[in-house]
Amino acid sequence: MEVALAPMEGLADAMLRDLITRQGGMDWCVSEFIRVSDRLLPAETFYKLAPELKNRACTPAGTPMRIQLLGSDPVCLAENAARAAELGASVIDLNFGCPAKTVNNSKGGSILLKEPDRLYRIADYVRHALPASVPVTAKMRLGYEDTSPALDCARALAAGGASQLVVHARTRAQGYKPPAHWEWVARVQDVVDVPVLANGDIWSLEDWQRCRSVSGVESVMIGRGLVCRPDLARQIKAFVDQESYQPLGWTEVWLLLQEFWQRVREKVMPRYAPGRLKQWLSMLMRNYPEAAAFFQHIRRETGCERIDRLMHQQAFSGLENHSC
Repeated sequence: MEVALAPMEGLADAMLRDLITRQGGMDWCVSEFIRVSDRLLPAETFYKLAPELKNRACTPAGTPMRIQLLGSDPVCLAENAARAAELGASVIDLNFGCPAKTVNNSKGGSILLKEPDRLYRIADYVRHALPASVPVTAKMRLGYEDTSPALDCARALAAGGASQLVVHARTRAQGYKPPAHWEWVARVQDVVDVPVLANGDIWSLEDWQRCRSVSGVESVMIGRGLVCRPDLARQIKAFVDQESYQPLGWTEVWLLLQEFWQRVREKVMPRYAPGRLKQWLSMLMRNYPEAAAFFQHIRRETGCERIDRLMHQQAFSGLENHSC
């Protein structure tokens, strides 16, 4: 079985991919989507969103990373897929799941689920543009307004050359609202001969167990669940392998946050850096009460130097004796 870290625009960038894949348990991860419109993109665009290309398309921890492309023009997508392969991409993933209005209004992401024939052409053009050694995979939702096109879309992608499908078990209209309809993953797997991974609403080991039971598939892609619980993949793999494993506590997570903040300070403009830290903290709050406490201390802070001081003062044991 496989566990993959999902692509998440504006969240799971190279910095966070590094820190999360370092926790173990992940078989592969995916870049933020690279938008393809009407031209062949320069190498710099690929390197900006996927610097792992300079490291054999792996994170520093050695986790393979797939390049995800988003667009609607089969020819242009094929040309850019070939360019990505030339730059070192080992797998090309196609995005048919993004629910963002700006993306959908530009004929990208989940709106293409209205056109199974176009999905086939995209997968087919991309497959034929790549060396045989570079697989094509795809991520899809169950449909745009409803689930009626789900099976046809899955068949089209597999027939076009996708060797693996990830199914986010919601429609675009459902957004990220629970529940994910894992039973549809089973229906998709029944109509295609390629492996299918389940995606959506996997926040814990128990969620994965329920997903496996309902969907009938063991392999999963996890997005926000891994951001909120960085070692969730390790927990799942330990259960599968019947290994003893002690989940990360706040002390270890705090060390990750410190390193993340240091990297953000180096690579992100000061006006945006605090937002990146708050973004991850706000998600960690789901599992770590200490994250909620520290978030309250910095939520109104906009200066990096002030946050530096608060990070330095923060004790591993909590905020009971903390003084601002």
